[in-house]
Amino acid sequence: MKLDRFVRIAIGLVVVLVFIIAIATLLFVTESALNVWDRLVTGPRLLLYAYVAVMVGLVVAATWLVFRLVIRRKPGPSMKPSAPLSSEEIARRLHDADRDGVDTQRAQAELRQLAERQEAGSVHLCFFGEISAGKSSLIKALVPTASVSIDAVGGSTVDIRHYRWRSGEGTQILLTDVPGTAGVDAELDAMAEEEARRSHVVLFVCDGDLTRAEKKSMEWLLALGKPLVLVLNKSDRYSPQEQSVLMQRLFDHLSDLGGEIRQDRVVAVSAGGQSDVIERRSDGSEQAARRSRPADIGVLVVALNKLLDGERASLDTKRDRAVFELAAEKLAEAEIQFREQRSQQIVRNATRKAVIGAMAAVSPGTDIIIQGYIGTTMTRELCKLYDAAPRDLDIEEFLTLSQSRAGRAVPLTLAVAGNGLKAFPGIGTVAGGLVHAVAYGLIFDALGRSLVQTLKKRGELMPAVAAQEFEDTIGEYIETGVEQVAKLALDQSPAKD
Repeated sequence: MKLDRFVRIAIGLVVVLVFIIAIATLLFVTESALNVWDRLVTGPRLLLYAYVAVMVGLVVAATWLVFRLVIRRKPGPSMKPSAPLSSEEIARRLHDADRDGVDTQRAQAELRQLAERQEAGSVHLCFFGEISAGKSSLIKALVPTASVSIDAVGGSTVDIRHYRWRSGEGTQILLTDVPGTAGVDAELDAMAEEEARRSHVVLFVCDGDLTRAEKKSMEWLLALGKPLVLVLNKSDRYSPQEQSVLMQRLFDHLSDLGGEIRQDRVVAVSAGGQSDVIERRSDGSEQAARRSRPADIGVLVVALNKLLDGERASLDTKRDRAVFELAAEKLAEAEIQFREQRSQQIVRNATRKAVIGAMAAVSPGTDIIIQGYIGTTMTRELCKLYDAAPRDLDIEEFLTLSQSRAGRAVPLTLAVAGNGLKAFPGIGTVAGGLVHAVAYGLIFDALGRSLVQTLKKRGELMPAVAAQEFEDTIGEYIETGVEQVAKLALDQSPAKD
């Protein structure tokens, strides 16, 4: 109890002392400020204005410094916008990417192709579906003069083909046959999906109840937001009762997928074709024969004519928007590749500088990341590359945490560096300075690569997370990078003995 009372009395005295000091400081500062102000007022006006300008400048500089050190800045405007892309927005993004050195050829090609289709003025209908669903046969039924390759085995379409057709209103239409999905070649699936996005209308062709893969494709197509017609082909294989049940199931699938599609845009057709039958002769013998089945696509033609009647402007808008998104995705892929290449250059340059610095002044010890300027510069460049805007305190914290983790890996790093240098014939005994130089390089190489992985996953610099990534992967990175860093050090070494 006595000790507790003594502590409370001591705290009270400290509070009183702090209060007295604060009052005295305030009075001193006030008196000094008033004295200065009186002298400035009675003195030359130029001195007053200069003094005020200097004070304002100091306040602004202090505010900027605090903001830069403490406030976390928001990512720049390169973040993907939530609103639908417009031609102006995608053009701006392509211009910025070109300025930064990103390869935009694939994205630019999409916009050029879109401009050509806009100028041609045709309506593009894409026949989409799995292999053997009968897409090519349907096109053959719509355009009997078209040279369409139809294989009984299925999957005969391995490229994109266009066929001209006119609607009942005289609209010029291009029927697009794309490779069937769910095949063995994933590139053909991607080709079909891209063409579906470039079209005005998608006709999803199936020949029965939807499989799991078909429902997934249907969900993706509905998300494009463009008109879709669901076509049940080969309906002549089903009785009227079976067809009725099947059509209801297709409607149920669309409802489950959240699609809003009109009833007249789910149609049952038969593309016709040929079938093998067994004929019985008059003498009682049998023989195989091939008979033609008539096509029954009238309901599809009616549905297409009704869809295209009066909706052209809306079709163009939805098609253009889908192509803008496709171009934006290809641009994003190019940006990822550019960042990957550029980040490797940044890390390689920092590694080389670390090796050169270590060879110029070797100081053995556990503090490996002593070249703070190189580490800070590398961190800033990588963050800028990945549109991260860290505080200066974040960078300092990341390097400090990484330094402590690198210290624990010193024995392993030195051992790997020594073994890596011994793998090069003709250099004689490996000098300690050269080993430490390689160790410095390995640390910086691992630090840069772990930071890149964190920025790719998180999109921002989180010091603790990035440092932990560095600690978790440093062993892997130094093993994979030792040959390159050792060669770099040997190239910089004045003598190789």
